[in-house]
Amino acid sequence: MTLDAFTLEQLAAHLDSAEQQTRDVVKITDEHPDLDWDDAYAIQDGIRRLRLARGQRLAGLKAGLTSFAKMKQMGVDVPVFGFVTDDMARPDGGEIATADLIHPKVEAEICVVTKAPLRGPGCHVGAVMAAIDFVLPAVEVIDSRYRDFKFDLKSVIADNTSAARFVVGGQARPVDALDLRTLGVVLEKNGRIVAMAAGAAVLGHPAAAVAMLANHLGARGQEIPAGTFIMTGGVTEAIAVEAGDHVCARFQDLGSVSMRFV
Repeated sequence: MTLDAFTLEQLAAHLDSAEQQTRDVVKITDEHPDLDWDDAYAIQDGIRRLRLARGQRLAGLKAGLTSFAKMKQMGVDVPVFGFVTDDMARPDGGEIATADLIHPKVEAEICVVTKAPLRGPGCHVGAVMAAIDFVLPAVEVIDSRYRDFKFDLKSVIADNTSAARFVVGGQARPVDALDLRTLGVVLEKNGRIVAMAAGAAVLGHPAAAVAMLANHLGARGQEIPAGTFIMTGGVTEAIAVEAGDHVCARFQDLGSVSMRFV
């Protein structure tokens, strides 16, 4: 860790206020080029504390940067991790106000809820599969607070991996009734298909993202508790949306998730 506690708190407040005010900012590494991975997650932790202090509740955890190609491009070998709070949730089929967002994008995600705790190091896909209670389909709305969606990896970790809104829909299914690797997803915008993928797009298997999350938390002396909702990362690419757009994600064996941007 290279930054002092006061600076970390200032940066957390800076990014938190940018979200509340729907205001874009330049990436924080412009002024703090020595910011390291521990600093980035410490800033994210600071944002979480600010949100919880305002009465929001932790709704779940999330993985981002779960494409092997993207990780290679960014020079990293693990995804990034963040959290979602209850105020980010929107109902299936409901409306999402674009006036509260800077430059939103949507991506379809396979989500799981655990029935047993998971802890690293050494967590693996088999342990994750045994710990999953059920699987749910969702759409995440990401909205980087950084100007023009331009950032580096440490800046986006600090910004809670661009988390903004999420919509859960479809139907819950037991994990043993599904093949998460081959589970197909089609993302539509205004009735047109804009992206297609399968679960294997997430690190080869969505459960691998959960295992990496458990190992990440384990290195920090934490675990994934039983009953945790986890967004495993974008199955499809992120698609920009604006007011007037209708989005529907169709998941094989899990139903669909939809929303309208107003």
